[in-house]
Amino acid sequence: MSYVIEVRQIYKDYQTAAGAFPVLKDVNLTIERSDYVAIMGPSGSGKSTFMNILGCLDRPTAGEYFLDGHQVSQLSGNDLAQLRNKTIGFVFQGFNLLARSNLLDNVALPLVYSGVDKKMRHERAEQVLIKVGLGSYLNSRPSQISGGQQQRVAIARALVNEPRLILADEPTGNLDSKTSEEIMQLFDSLNKEGISIVLVTHETDIAEHAKRQVRFLDGKIVHDSYAQSAVMEVS
Repeated sequence: MSYVIEVRQIYKDYQTAAGAFPVLKDVNLTIERSDYVAIMGPSGSGKSTFMNILGCLDRPTAGEYFLDGHQVSQLSGNDLAQLRNKTIGFVFQGFNLLARSNLLDNVALPLVYSGVDKKMRHERAEQVLIKVGLGSYLNSRPSQISGGQQQRVAIARALVNEPRLILADEPTGNLDSKTSEEIMQLFDSLNKEGISIVLVTHETDIAEHAKRQVRFLDGKIVHDSYAQSAVMEVS
């Protein structure tokens, strides 16, 4: 089996004045290519820390993390940055767009770090903006479009490097229900194209778009709908 994500016995502690504070405790999870997973759990359950580790924005205290078959802890800083840039597209709740740049340049930004020339950057950025329904807004600035459109720009930016995996942290958290549904339909269509999607959400209706729901509590996975369905099939 080839996994896009495999974590084995992951622990994460943060040092405080009172000593080590455990955030993740013996977390094990595999995510297949083209999977669609919703990570859920209350505040403080460890889900955001777990997503940071998946995105290589943080390192575990103990355990192993394999991203697209590569053991992350064995990679140099440059190799890890290259793997992350080509494998993962990030979508954040707050959009994180550059206010002074037009949409084309916002979407093209990850290609700058990949060393792609300007002409090719703009061509690819235009293609993905068209893909998310914003082909007529190339020269607009983020302040000139709606919140839902800004999130579409963020998704386009995540897609521009043609990643195998999208990590989305509360991608509908700042959107109304109608716009949230439109954004989730876009994620649904991307998953049907073969892109693996892992998203953090606290909203049940958003999580229901995913094929699989994984719930955290007190730093541990306490529910995995994939594992539960596998047990039911065996029984």
